[in-house]
Amino acid sequence: MLISLFPAQIKKKQQEVVGFLEAHKIDFQQMDIAGDEDNRKWMRENVPGEKKPQNGIPLPPQIFNEERYCGDFESFFSAKEENIIYSFLGLAPPPGTKERLPALSKNSALLLLLLPPHSLPTPP
Repeated sequence: MLISLFPAQIKKKQQEVVGFLEAHKIDFQQMDIAGDEDNRKWMRENVPGEKKPQNGIPLPPQIFNEERYCGDFESFFSAKEENIIYSFLGLAPPPGTKERLPALSKNSALLLLLLPPHSLPTPP
């Protein structure tokens, strides 16, 4: 039973991150790690060691701002709850938000590494 829930948990986390970014009009690029070996290899090489599970293979979603690692879903969720999401993403907050940051590039490319929906089996 846990095996069938696992893909559903990944999918739910990915949908939460994507939904948040879209709702806040934050530009991002989704990177398929299931069908693209180069993306999968890049993710595995660029997630810091302390963020990798014991087996060494990080699970999606993993969030990067260009090549700077932002974090995994748990880090994203914490930043969202603490109202420091723009700082977490390495982006300048929009005018009028309470979050303050040092000057950051407004042209950063946010990358979201995840499994595409078609690669996740649906529970019976």
